Amino acid sequence: MTSTTLRLAVIIGSVREGRFGPVVANWFAGQARAHGAFEIDLIDLADYDLPHALPAVSPLMEPNPVRPGRGDELAGRLAAADAFVVVTPDINRSFPASLKTAIDWHFTQWDRKTVGFVGYGGSTGGLLAIESLRTVFNELNAHTARTTVIFPRYFLHFGPDGALNEPAEFEQSASRLLDQLHWWATALTTARHEAVPA
Repeated sequence: MTSTTLRLAVIIGSVREGRFGPVVANWFAGQARAHGAFEIDLIDLADYDLPHALPAVSPLMEPNPVRPGRGDELAGRLAAADAFVVVTPDINRSFPASLKTAIDWHFTQWDRKTVGFVGYGGSTGGLLAIESLRTVFNELNAHTARTTVIFPRYFLHFGPDGALNEPAEFEQSASRLLDQLHWWATALTTARHEAVPA
């Protein structure tokens, strides 16, 4: 067991104009704070400007490339996290390019950590993006939590103040996800600290 508070990074994946992601992310961050198992770091990818052109050497081989657009700050925040929740819409049956760019500029920051998902969108509620993200994070040696929180037709669920009209079902899903993330983050953090370098 870890003796310090685990850190959960909640990542707003969409940077498009007029996006709804911050509303969903702020709601989930509130749920995570109420849950009490994590210290919360809310990361908005719109605050960073990583280029789509990746470094010449993969972050797998060179974990600390020069990252423009305040990318070193982002890398530090991701490295400090013990677990992640990615908040994403469906974009053309997948997830936003901004999110893929942020993922691909890093490797060690995701390695042997756990990732959960909160989706929002039309009829699928972000599930298509989430299923694509699972394969990406599995390749990065991260564990993805089984439970998700999704908001199909999100515009019907949230009021003008950002609060949910009928929160009970979504709060239960968020609690289950946070419980799973805490279990995996505890196990993986302990294992990382006990691992003997090869």
